[in-house]
Amino acid sequence: MPYRLNTTAPPTRAAVLVASVLTVDALFHLYWATGETWPAAGEGSLSRAVLGTDVPFTPPVLLPLVALLLTAAALVVAHSRRPGHPLLRLGTLAVAAGLSLRALAGIYWLFAKETGTAFHWLNLVLYTPLCALLAWAALRVAWCKDAARAR
Repeated sequence: MPYRLNTTAPPTRAAVLVASVLTVDALFHLYWATGETWPAAGEGSLSRAVLGTDVPFTPPVLLPLVALLLTAAALVVAHSRRPGHPLLRLGTLAVAAGLSLRALAGIYWLFAKETGTAFHWLNLVLYTPLCALLAWAALRVAWCKDAARAR
């Protein structure tokens, strides 16, 4: 029997998964905005491990990303709580689209970036699969219909 997506029950677990990972990512970026570089030895190695290139890890670069990640997490959770709200659905679809684009970029980078680097391996085993999973989970939340109207 093929799997059928239940679109009437609020996908709480999927929303919690997406929001949790995005919040942890935001906390890492907030930590790096203080000037710390753990788990890397310095800003350059951190940038190359996270992005595969040299980019400044400074508050003007990181704080907008922190705000974006936390907003995305809040949108997904809010939509799981009020699945009939069209703006929350649109926001959740935007989160899913952003995560899908990152996953697709990650697949491209597997072939375009130098192999053997920290970024290549992190992208292969962590970043790209996680973004693909989160994109699916965000879509699961976005597909949820208003449970009250579905009865």
